[in-house]
Amino acid sequence: MSTHFFADTSVLLGRSMRHIFRSVDTIITTAITPIALMLLFVYVFGGAISTGTDNYVNYLLPGIMLIAIASGIAYTAVRLFTDMKSGIFERFQSMPIARSSVLWAHVLTSLVANGLSLVIIVLVALLMGFRTSASLLAWLAVAGILTLFTLALTWLAIIAGLSAKSLDGAGGFSYPLIFLPFISSAFVPTETMPGPVRWFAENQPVTSIVNTIQDLFASRPVGNDIWIALAWCVGILVLAYVFAMVVYRRKIT
Repeated sequence: MSTHFFADTSVLLGRSMRHIFRSVDTIITTAITPIALMLLFVYVFGGAISTGTDNYVNYLLPGIMLIAIASGIAYTAVRLFTDMKSGIFERFQSMPIARSSVLWAHVLTSLVANGLSLVIIVLVALLMGFRTSASLLAWLAVAGILTLFTLALTWLAIIAGLSAKSLDGAGGFSYPLIFLPFISSAFVPTETMPGPVRWFAENQPVTSIVNTIQDLFASRPVGNDIWIALAWCVGILVLAYVFAMVVYRRKIT
């Protein structure tokens, strides 16, 4: 790693964040759809859904947050793809900067942009009646899990941005990730699902992450779900990072 890695990444992060703040619609767009889903499920479907909780928005919020992250990382892939096609990517490679800082700037931009979207969503949820007895430590645990989840999906987005042949292809990879929370415990308990669907829902990463965040918000014991959630997030993150770096090296050689 270059001794200038952190300084180079900081400069490139500032560039990416300036683009974000000049086009705030990116953050608003990634927040609006999840908020619309939250409004729809709470005020239209919520009365007909039995989750064992008095306030459906308390049950729903963790899944909505994951949908927001899955939506937001599509923009990371698009931004990276656009940099590659515009020629700025090659210009960066010709400059005396740490090569990996180009990717890490996009990763950190994703963390910041998604974090802002999540703050907006939580504020709207509070207006809708979301309440939690979670301690500061529980909130920090939630933030840590969401950060790991964002990092894991962001490195998947890096792979898509480096490998895509078109702009639509760069962002389109995120659609299955956005759909995953719908087949999980995010909207209804998995016990209500038919056999094969229930099996899939209980053995895919979103359910363990949602269950963990729900338990943390409700100040309940988290059990094994937190370890399963961490294993999924770390496993996906490591594999995606390694594969992304392989693809990146092939692109710059």
